[in-house]
Formats: sequence, structure tokens, C-alpha cells
Amino acid sequence: QVQLVESGGGLVQAGGSLRLSCTISRNIFSINVRGWYRQAPGKQRELVAAITSGGSTNYGASVKGRFTISRDNAKNTVYLQMNSLKPEDTAVYYCNAAKVLPAQRIDYWGQGTQVTVSS
Repeated sequence: QVQLVESGGGLVQAGGSLRLSCTISRNIFSINVRGWYRQAPGKQRELVAAITSGGSTNYGASVKGRFTISRDNAKNTVYLQMNSLKPEDTAVYYCNAAKVLPAQRIDYWGQGTQVTVSS
């Protein structure tokens, strides 16, 4: 069974930083996209950042220039460095690993980690 284990969430003041980590319990053949999504109360889950196996990155508009996604393939781990945090970044952050194929997508999810930014 595949497990995505997240860590690094918590409470931080506005303007502060946090780093989230997500490790896959075992190497999964054909996982080609890793990413982070978030969901605030009453809102839909949204993409925060994603990184492909080739190293290409994609960011949600609200976090561009503040958040950075990176990966350590040897450790099966992806990181999300979050700087200049704002109260509106408060949400549950979910790690994602996906097999993205031409006609199919298979997603794996972590359990979520709470990030709270106080004003």
C-alpha cells in the first residue's frame, strides 16, 4: 500500500516561513508528477505547486514568487518552502503524487497537514 507521509505544518505569524515535506513510502513506477494542494474551510481544493519528473514546475497564481517546490528523488521526498506567508494561506495542505498518462490520471494523497497563518 502506498503512503504519503507529510510533515512540517503548524502555526506561524504573517510574514513567516514554513517548509512542508512529503515522503512516499515506496518507489512507485510511473509516478511522474508530485505536488501540493490546499483546501481552506468552505473552499475547493486548489493546486499550490507541482513538479514533474523532469523538473518542470507549476504554481498557483496566489503563491508565485513566495513558495518553492523541490524534490529529492533519492529520498522519494518533495518539499514546499513557503515564505512571506499570509493569513489567506491558512488551509489544510495535501501532498499529491500522480501518474499522469495521455488518457488517465491516478492520484495518491497524503492525509493533510494544517497550516495556520496568524495576522
